[in-house]
This record gives sequence, C-alpha cells and structure tokens, in this order.
Amino acid sequence: MPAYAASKGGVAQLTKALANEWAPKNIQVNAIAPGYFATTNTEALQADETRNRQILERIPAGRWGKPSDLAGAALFLSAPASDYVTGTVITVDGGWMGR
Repeated sequence: MPAYAASKGGVAQLTKALANEWAPKNIQVNAIAPGYFATTNTEALQADETRNRQILERIPAGRWGKPSDLAGAALFLSAPASDYVTGTVITVDGGWMGR
C-alpha cells in the first residue's frame, strides 16, 4: 500500500508541477483519479465476498465504477470547456474521497 499511495501522490504533484510549467504555453495538464472500478485488475477483490462488501460499504454510490463512468471527466478535459482548468486532479470514485 505505501508504494501505491506514493505513486498516486506523485502523479498528483507531477500534474501540478507540469501545469505550472506549461501554462504559459497554453498547455493544460490535468489528471483523472479513478476509485474502485470493475476491471480485470480488480476481479479478485470483487470475488472476495468480505472485501467486496467492505469496499461497497465505503462507496456512497454503492457500486463499483464502470470504465464508461470515466467518459464524462475525459470528455470535459478534452473539450474547450476546460481551457482554463489546469493542475487539477478530477476524482471519479462514486463519492469515496468525499466521506
């Protein structure tokens, strides 16, 4: 877990550092931070009844994310609507971090 936490923190800080460096060139740098998503990487967690229940109890939306749940954030960040957004990490996690 420490390595995972460090890498997530590193991505967030790198996003901010690059955003500051490249903003004068009109380049926006942002990131998307997904929560628990139903993918092949999480099949073991989903199959473990106890762990799956514990995870779902902490997600306010009450379900695992689907890859399609990331589409809105990705579309926003790729559209002109986000031209003045930079250095931001958009969390897509069903409310996990808001608890």
